Amino acid sequence: MNQSSIGVLLNGVTGRMGYRQHLLRSVLAIREQGGVTLPDGSRVQLEPILAGRNAAKLKDLADRHDLTAWTTDPGSALDDVQIYFDAQLTSAREPSVRAAIAAGKHVYAEKPLAETLPAALELAGLARDAGICHGVVHDKLFLPGLRKLRRLVDGGFFGRILSVRGEFGYWVFEGDWQEAQRPSWNYRAEDGGGIVLDMFCHWNYVLENLFGRVSAVTAKAVTHIPRRWDEQGEAYAATADDAAYGIFELESGVIAQINSSWSTRVFRDELVEFQVDGTEGSAVAGLRRCRVQHRSATPKPVWNPDLPATEPFRDQWQEVPDNAEFDNGFKAQWEEFVRDVVAGRQHRYDFFSAARGLQLAEAGLTSSAEGRRVELKPLS
Repeated sequence: MNQSSIGVLLNGVTGRMGYRQHLLRSVLAIREQGGVTLPDGSRVQLEPILAGRNAAKLKDLADRHDLTAWTTDPGSALDDVQIYFDAQLTSAREPSVRAAIAAGKHVYAEKPLAETLPAALELAGLARDAGICHGVVHDKLFLPGLRKLRRLVDGGFFGRILSVRGEFGYWVFEGDWQEAQRPSWNYRAEDGGGIVLDMFCHWNYVLENLFGRVSAVTAKAVTHIPRRWDEQGEAYAATADDAAYGIFELESGVIAQINSSWSTRVFRDELVEFQVDGTEGSAVAGLRRCRVQHRSATPKPVWNPDLPATEPFRDQWQEVPDNAEFDNGFKAQWEEFVRDVVAGRQHRYDFFSAARGLQLAEAGLTSSAEGRRVELKPLS
């Protein structure tokens, strides 16, 4: 592809993620900087068309950001773009992505890619056979904290990695006396909601790309808050899980434990943190920070419940420096995807990676429902 601009159809930009992370902080930020910088120093600009179901909201967004192109019929705009992006409800994503593939467009999408693993695998096969560039959001890998963690892994800091322990979550208000921070569909299983379907897709690519593919899972998914209030102030039954507790066995031999919850109050430095323990050292990484403790600097605490702890445990860890400027994680992946489109190569976080994430989510739900360990069959 040899051109100075690329048309991008953004479907679902009136939603929270579609607007804040993808339109405002990614596509518009890329436009403001003059486009995506290519390896030869040239730039390719993005020309967005906004799409969604609510014409009034779309017009308001377009007017607010000096954009002229928007539509409530995304299918009619496919001929005017090279990239189709989807941030709709999960239940609406599959047919739209399928149509974009059939039209020969490169496709970038939020996760999960589809509602079921067979559907995700079918989309991946269609995209592969069509020869398009296809990708799914893997934003956590572009966060400063996890990029520093990647640096430690690549540098052999940990020695043999033993385990990963993750804590994610915060209290999402029920919506009665304080407005909820997340849309109500997240808590209705019939609308594709649930923390397992949402977060296990993230945990799969984090574990896979840093420590190894997941080979088995044991999980417990629960609905701690059974009644919530929607955007109109109406009470509804929360039918989707709002917390999940998982043990993930990796092909590398690493054991990962990750708690995910929208019904927990935060007592840690960041909303998500991962502790990685290895024979030579340990690290704790969050969204932005990463701290380490090497084997040579590890203290020797002694368990004595009869005396108060006096060691400043947190002070005994060392901060990992940035050593680089870190851009918004969503924007960074957008730029990588656009470069792949221009170069005519496949995106490393493709639909098959998305399918593996959905496989883990389904296995987690099966494990919870049947009270057993579930092994994952290898996919592409």
